[in-house]
Amino acid sequence: MVIGIFGESCTGKSTLADKLKEIINAQVYTGKDYLRLEKNEAAAMGAFRTKLLEAVSGENIIYVISEKEHLPLLPHGSVRVLVTADLEIIKARFAGRMHGNLPAPVADMLERKHGCFDMEPHDIHVISGYTNVEDVCGRIASMII
Repeated sequence: MVIGIFGESCTGKSTLADKLKEIINAQVYTGKDYLRLEKNEAAAMGAFRTKLLEAVSGENIIYVISEKEHLPLLPHGSVRVLVTADLEIIKARFAGRMHGNLPAPVADMLERKHGCFDMEPHDIHVISGYTNVEDVCGRIASMII
């Protein structure tokens, strides 16, 4: 099965992927990790598409996406998980990554991008700070069995 976990930066996608990986024994790809499959980007993307198509009814793959341009890589039959968070939570987490400092241009970028995934089709919506991650993992695991 392919599980696409997508959303803005610092919403909790990787945390969810890590917990889910433990439960369902899955391989995790993030962003452009697929580039390691081939020597050039076009070939790597093609190989990754094939790998995902085969995984829909085979091995478990979790693909963590934070750029909308990667959403079309998710094949039909994937479980699509949208992860969102309040803007202030995103800013606080991002500032933590930057040693407590959130420069104004970065804050502006986060504000511009906030909500950019909200209208994307999804099977499960996780709201960081409100949704129980263990419950979501259990729900996804039950879809695989």
